[in-house]
Amino acid sequence: MADKKPPPKVMPMWVNFVLGGMAGMMSICVVQPADLVKTRMQLLGPGEKGKSFIDITGDIVKKDGILGLYTGLSAALFRQATYTTGRLGCFNALMDFYKVKYGNPSFPIKLLMGMAAGGVGAFVGTPAEVALIRMTADGRLPPEQRRNYTNVFNALARISREEGVTTLWRGAVATVTRAMVVNGAQLGSYAQAREMLLDTFGEGIALHFVSSMIAGFITTVASLPVDIIKTRVQYSAKGTSQVQVLMSIIQKEGVLALWSGLMPTYLKIGPMTVLTFIFLEQLNGIYYKYF
Repeated sequence: MADKKPPPKVMPMWVNFVLGGMAGMMSICVVQPADLVKTRMQLLGPGEKGKSFIDITGDIVKKDGILGLYTGLSAALFRQATYTTGRLGCFNALMDFYKVKYGNPSFPIKLLMGMAAGGVGAFVGTPAEVALIRMTADGRLPPEQRRNYTNVFNALARISREEGVTTLWRGAVATVTRAMVVNGAQLGSYAQAREMLLDTFGEGIALHFVSSMIAGFITTVASLPVDIIKTRVQYSAKGTSQVQVLMSIIQKEGVLALWSGLMPTYLKIGPMTVLTFIFLEQLNGIYYKYF
């Protein structure tokens, strides 16, 4: 009788969360400037629509210097420590659990796991998302209207004190919706691109890189309208619904405004996808090697 195949090695659940958060935080340090420019583009008024990605980048550097491109980095890192920790931690923990109980999951099961993990992570990370939007957008306001948060914890404390704790979850429905769209699009398109390009590139970094960039573009196109609506809801001084924001954008700015900031969003999501998974694979390798 043949020996049974040993069960796959499984990380403790808490390690999945820690390594997922670390990978996200390492990645955001690289792509934060693109995320900042994307947010500024999404908040442009009707009279500013002629400004390009390069124009806005130049304005930021001229006004605040090179370091101005990292405005809101503390909030971005805190968002990764919450959202990405929850998203990747949940997904990897679910994958490990399923493999031990039932074997390798099918693609639809992976898709459902990714969407569920994205929704959980997004809800946990919404306060950091609100702080990030406020901090990255602050520089475009007149000096007398700026909130001038000093860091993410100052932003969270002041928002809670001045506007109420529930404001930290403003746009939570939009954030969760976007996260589920992003995770679904990333998983589906990455798996398909990887399968189609495997014979061309072979297994390795090149395959992962190209597949991730394709997945990033598809994810950007699919999720950007939801992202823009989420940004406007979270940035608003008083609560407003997703439907109201959507109708306002279409009526005042046109349907194509829903894809405003397409290039900087892709410049963030594409490399962010690549870097996050490369960093995560390396961290996983270190864990399995030494622990």
